[in-house]
Amino acid sequence: MKKFLILVFICFAQNIFSQSTSSTTKYDESPVYNTAGIDLKPDFPGGYDKFFAFVDQNFKYPEGNINLKGKKIYVTFIVEKDGSLTDIKILRDAGHGTGVEALRVLKLSPKWNPGKQKGETIRVLFSVPIVLK
Repeated sequence: MKKFLILVFICFAQNIFSQSTSSTTKYDESPVYNTAGIDLKPDFPGGYDKFFAFVDQNFKYPEGNINLKGKKIYVTFIVEKDGSLTDIKILRDAGHGTGVEALRVLKLSPKWNPGKQKGETIRVLFSVPIVLK
């Protein structure tokens, strides 16, 4: 009888702890635009030269005698209405952990100037190649 009660208790306890809680995080469901055909494309504060300087300054190259000069990392991300970067994806990297490092650097990025369409701030899918130096 004691074993039966323990078994019943375990079954009920498992059901109690397996219930999920609802998330209160709200996602922006507004459409994501491509850079083609919008009035104002998003850009890094100070322009693209400053963006590449920011990446170059913060990118940590892998240790060892690996020649990555001129190699490219292709990334896409969404520039949100507030200028933050979300949904960062590495499409192709140069290997040796360069994709993970590019992801880390993009997460450090300050807020961008968001894109606009017909005077309204919009979410924009942005693609950029990062050239390693």
